[in-house]
Formats: sequence, structure tokens, C-alpha cells
Amino acid sequence: MQMKIGLVITATIVVLGLLAPWIAPHPWDTISIDTRFQPPSATYWLGTDEFGRDVLSRLLMGTRLSLALGVSATVVSLAIGVPIGLAAGYFGGKTDEALMRLCDVLMAVPPIMMGLLVLAVTPPALWKVALVVGFVYIPPIARLARSVTLSLSREDFIQAARARYESHAYILFREILPNAWPPLIVEASLRVTYAILLGSALSFLGLGAQPPSSDWGLMISEARSFLDRAPWVALAPAAALCLLVIGVNLLGDGARELLDPRLKSRAKGS
Repeated sequence: MQMKIGLVITATIVVLGLLAPWIAPHPWDTISIDTRFQPPSATYWLGTDEFGRDVLSRLLMGTRLSLALGVSATVVSLAIGVPIGLAAGYFGGKTDEALMRLCDVLMAVPPIMMGLLVLAVTPPALWKVALVVGFVYIPPIARLARSVTLSLSREDFIQAARARYESHAYILFREILPNAWPPLIVEASLRVTYAILLGSALSFLGLGAQPPSSDWGLMISEARSFLDRAPWVALAPAAALCLLVIGVNLLGDGARELLDPRLKSRAKGS
């Protein structure tokens, strides 16, 4: 049930983001001093901001940015973290020790601090945020890939491949990786939400998307100075962010139950 709810919420937000340029009721970046701080109404469903821009239109356009950031950062994490985890779990020994200690060092630095360290010394840009956020979440992906690889390495089909003198590359990418994808996909779905939250936090601090972008974190940041006068400007992106996180988390939890045989049998038994 929770997977269906998560799928509906996530799919709705994704569709709205994809169709944003065509369904936005007003131009998202048009400034109109005459319509500043208009409360929600039939004309402006979510009101207007300090520049008279329609909040709903900006929210829809910001959906594309948030989703693109979350997905691209997760792709970066998978592209680097999965090979590291596969190598550590398969080869073991000094290779495992070196790679995991490197991951431990990276995990010791709080994600927001890592983002601040990198972005504070370079000009802000959204693509840099995606790279930094993806880099931050490499260690959790690598540790999961290592754990799955250690478990699969003891299976009979891996032993049979070794008995056939298959190459390490063949065993890693033709035998282990296809069987490791289910838990990795579930983890990746959850990392998308973490990436969106961290990216929004960096934009909130002024190190991510820059004006006049409609990024959700930036929209919340810009609305801080007039929360008492026009709270709807900040509440709209905050609510959208919470809704997206809830939807993806429900979807990820449902996928975990669907793909994990132990959780599936436990659900049937109950």
C-alpha cells in the first residue's frame, strides 16, 4: 500500500515537473511590481512573491531543478561508489582496507560541511552542487556495494565462475553486479531524497542555485525576510519539498519489501 502511495506522489511531482513549461499559469520569471505579495487567489493560486512573480509557476519550474539535482547527484554516487564497493568486497585484503578507510574519512565529515568546503571557494553553480552532493554520498553507496559483494562472493555460481577461470572483470560485472542491483536501486531511490535535501540546503545558504532561479531551497531563502507578511512564498516550496521526500521514501520502502525476499516472506507470514 505504501509503495502505491509513494508511487502516486512521486509520479505526480515528476509529471508536473516535466510539463511545467506548458502548464505553468504565468511566466515564472516575469516581474510585476503592481502584483507584489498578492495572497492566494483564483488568479494566483499560491500567491505572488516580492517581485510579483507567480509562486505556483516558480514552484513548478523549480520541480525540474530539484529532480535534476537529486537524480544527477545519485548517478554520480552510483558511478563512483559501486565500482569502489565491488572492488573492496571482491578483492578484500589491503584493497578492502584502503578503500574502506578512505570512505570512513569522507563519512567523518558532515555532508553540509563537505558541501560548504568545496562550494565556498568556487563560484556557485547548480552543476557543481550536483557533483559535490554526489561525491558526499559515495561512501554509503560503496559500503552497501561492498556488503552485497561479500555476500554474493560466497554463492555457488560465483565459485563456479572462478572454477571456470573467468576473469575478475567478468565475475564482477557479469555475475555479481546484476545480482547486486536490487538493493542498490532501493538505496539509490532514498539517496535521491537526501541529495535533494542537501542541494536545497546549499541553495538556501547561497551556495547552490542563484537568482532568479526557481530552486526550492533558494525560494525558501529569499522568503525569509518577509515571512510575517507573505508566509505563502516560503510555505509552498517547503511543502513541496516535504511531499517529494515523503513520496520517494514510501516508494523506496515499498521497493525494499518487494525486492528483499526476507521482508517479502515476513510480510506474507504476518
